[in-house]
Amino acid sequence: MAWETRLEEPSRSADELAHAVIGAAIEVHRNLGPGFLESLYEQALAIELELRGVPFARQLPVAAIYKQRPIGDARLDLMVGGELVVELKAVDALIPIHEAQLMSYLRLTNKQLGLLINFNVRVLKDGVHRVVVSAPQRGRP
Repeated sequence: MAWETRLEEPSRSADELAHAVIGAAIEVHRNLGPGFLESLYEQALAIELELRGVPFARQLPVAAIYKQRPIGDARLDLMVGGELVVELKAVDALIPIHEAQLMSYLRLTNKQLGLLINFNVRVLKDGVHRVVVSAPQRGRP
């Protein structure tokens, strides 16, 4: 059976959550700047999201399945509002495997929208990447 992609944008609420997370990340970066470990940015972003009343879960375990069998858990840095997957980095440069990791998390959670945020940049807007995975749907044979 063939697969096709449904070309839909994420929900408005997911986009609003992304906007809220980006604003919180900018505040964290403004206060800390580049140069810290990813775990410190995650903690600071969690504090900022909490202060702003944005619902989230940290280090959320998500079951990975291979041929209908569980093979372990992936851990999401942040799941925001149950709709947005956020992957944090503190690296010199993002490389394709970072986006592939986020795309895998989106597929595992059946979510469409994710943010890949690298805090190790001079200006945070250069470190924010919005990733959309179109939802698969069954095509005709």
